[in-house]
Amino acid sequence: MDIFFFLGITLVSLIFITILRREYEEYAVLLSMIVGTMIVSRLIGRLMDLIGAFTYLAEKAQINADYLSIIFRVMGVAYVAGFGGEICRDANENTLALKLEMAGKIIILFMAVPVMVAILEMVLRIF
Repeated sequence: MDIFFFLGITLVSLIFITILRREYEEYAVLLSMIVGTMIVSRLIGRLMDLIGAFTYLAEKAQINADYLSIIFRVMGVAYVAGFGGEICRDANENTLALKLEMAGKIIILFMAVPVMVAILEMVLRIF
């Protein structure tokens, strides 16, 4: 099971990060970023399978592919903003983390506009 791989990598890196943080804070943050990137890159294959499954279901349900694309992009922005925010917090840059997460939320709002417009158009057609 992959979770045990991730747990092992995380625990080992946590030990090294704790040791590094005492003397070399910047290396501790760098190691944290490297481990986080390793974990995410290991999950890319599974994410692609998941996207394929959702695409198949959307086609069967006759959902516009553009809306599904927007949903995937929104999820991507949310994860990247969250991941980046956590890296900033690891470097004790809480204000920067909040600004990055706020930027992610604003980007998500703009990305969601076409979906909101489509929903409003559907509602207006009903009435």
